[in-house]
Amino acid sequence: MRTEAEAAGSPLEPGDFVQLPVPSIQQLYHWDCGLACSRMVLRYLGQLDDGEFESALQELRLTRSIWTIDLAYLMRHFGVRHRFCTQTLGVDKGYKNQSFYRKHFDTEETRVNQLFAQAKASKVLVEKCPAKYCCFAPRGHRCFCRTPDYQGHFIVLRGYNRATGSIFYNNPAYADPGMCSTSVSNFEEARTSYGTDEDILFVYLDS
Repeated sequence: MRTEAEAAGSPLEPGDFVQLPVPSIQQLYHWDCGLACSRMVLRYLGQLDDGEFESALQELRLTRSIWTIDLAYLMRHFGVRHRFCTQTLGVDKGYKNQSFYRKHFDTEETRVNQLFAQAKASKVLVEKCPAKYCCFAPRGHRCFCRTPDYQGHFIVLRGYNRATGSIFYNNPAYADPGMCSTSVSNFEEARTSYGTDEDILFVYLDS
């Protein structure tokens, strides 16, 4: 298959185009997009066993409130080399009055802050990395999570095309299409929106 750049007569240099065969797994509920993304990554790495995954969720006490730090601990549980970059090392108290966080904020603040505090000892790599769309819904699709104060959505980045300035990703909100595409500027606008902490969880093949 020819890429857009090749079709236009501009051959791509090595590293200009990447598209990893990450499988698509659809989330089951409105709150488990992060867990669906974790399943995608583990299946791509050949480490997904449904029974072991469910046991890990119980061991890590992951319920309906999933933060990126939870996913970092989940990767560590499966021995996956990772690096979690975030703007906030802990819980931003400014989220307390946001409806998306309000219901469980007090209990979650303590739990999440403890996870950050214990990260180094638990061999979970966390770094502070400073740095409007509700989510990455494919064009023409209705975003089921679109509400005025919705704060974020997990996706799996699986590649990029440097020539067209676009990235490829899996959106757990949809089983089909399995792979979506958006511009880098669109991705950055969503990634840096208030409520996301500009979180990125890097996962490496050489675990």
